[in-house]
Amino acid sequence: MAPGLDDGSSLFNFVVRDGNGVKGMVDLGLSTVPKPYVQPPKERIDKRMATRHEGAPIDLSRLDGPDHDEVVKEIVMAAETLGFFQLVNHGVPVDLLESLKDAAHDFFGQPSEKKAVYRKEVSPSPLVKYGTSFVPEKEKALEWKDYISMIYTNDAEALQQWPKECREVALEYLKTSMTMVRRLLEILMGNLGVELDDTKIDGLIGMKMVNMNFYPTCPDPDLTVGVGRHSDMGTLTILLQDGIGGLYVKVAEEIANIGKKGEWVEIPPVPGALVINIGDALQILSNGKYKSAEHRVRTTSTKSRVSVPIFTSPRPSEKIAPLPQVVEKDGMTYYREVIFGDYMRNFFGNVHDGKKSLEFAQI
Repeated sequence: MAPGLDDGSSLFNFVVRDGNGVKGMVDLGLSTVPKPYVQPPKERIDKRMATRHEGAPIDLSRLDGPDHDEVVKEIVMAAETLGFFQLVNHGVPVDLLESLKDAAHDFFGQPSEKKAVYRKEVSPSPLVKYGTSFVPEKEKALEWKDYISMIYTNDAEALQQWPKECREVALEYLKTSMTMVRRLLEILMGNLGVELDDTKIDGLIGMKMVNMNFYPTCPDPDLTVGVGRHSDMGTLTILLQDGIGGLYVKVAEEIANIGKKGEWVEIPPVPGALVINIGDALQILSNGKYKSAEHRVRTTSTKSRVSVPIFTSPRPSEKIAPLPQVVEKDGMTYYREVIFGDYMRNFFGNVHDGKKSLEFAQI
C-alpha cells in the first residue's frame, strides 16, 4: 500500500523496511521533496558555490614510456592533495563500462519486490545487500539513493549469488580493474619506500566489493543530497560515473589551480574515464601523507543517475597502522594500530559526517 508522503513513519516503512527504495517513492509521483529527505541548510549542495575540476585526466598508458616519471608524479601529487583523480586508458574496456551502466538501470528498473528480496534482513546471500540511504535508522535526513552491494569472494560464488541482471558485467568490471589497482598501489607504496609483493597487496585489497548506486530524479535537488559528506573507509575506490555528474570533493588544503581550503570542487564526468579516490585505510597506512577524499553527491531533476564503485579494502582480520618506513621518516605516528574489522563496524555504525570516521584511529 502506498504511504502518505507527509507521514514520516509510514513513508520510512514503505521506502526502507518494505524495500521500495527512493525509486518506489518517486514512482508514486512527487511534486515536492518529502520532509524526511529535506537536508539541513548546511548539508545542501549549492552548485553555484562550487568550482569545476578542469584538470585533464591522467593517461595511464603513458606509464613505462618516456613520460613514466611524470605520470607517477601526477598520481602521487593527486593522492597527497585532493585524494581524487581521473584515469583514462586504464585497461578497462570502454564498452564494458557502457554495459555496466545499462545493467545498473536494468537492475533498478525492476519491480520493487524483485529488488527487495536482497534486503539485509532477508537476502538469500550474505554477499548481496540491497538498501537505501546509508544508515537510515540513525539519519536525521535521508539520502536520495538506492544501492545494491556485492561482496567478492571468488568467481563461482559471484556468478551464483550476485543478482543475475548485473552479475556477469559487474564481475568482469572487478576483474579487469585489478591490474590498474595493483599498478596504482605499486606507485603509491613505492613513493613511500615500500615494495609490494602479492601477499602485501592482498593485505591492502583482500576485500573487494562492487556497488551499483541509483539516484532517481528529484523534484528539488537543492533540498536533498544523493550521498552526504564522507570519506571511503578502504584503500582505493574505483568509480564509474555516468554522464550526468553530481560528484563533489572537498579541498582539504589550498591547491593551486583547484581551490581554496574548505571549497567543494565538482568532478565532471569524462567519457571513458574512471575516478579514483584514496580511502581512510591508505591515509592511515601513509601516516596522513595520502589524503582520503571527503566527497558527496548532488541529486538531479532531469534524469536518474547511476554510478558503479569498486571498493578495495584490507580484510576485516587485517591489522593496519602507519607503515614503519613512513613513521621513521616523519619522526612521529598520527594513527594507532587498528583491526580493520573494528574500523569497519565503527564506519557502518555511524551516519555520514565528513571525515569523522578517521577519529577512530587517530592518536
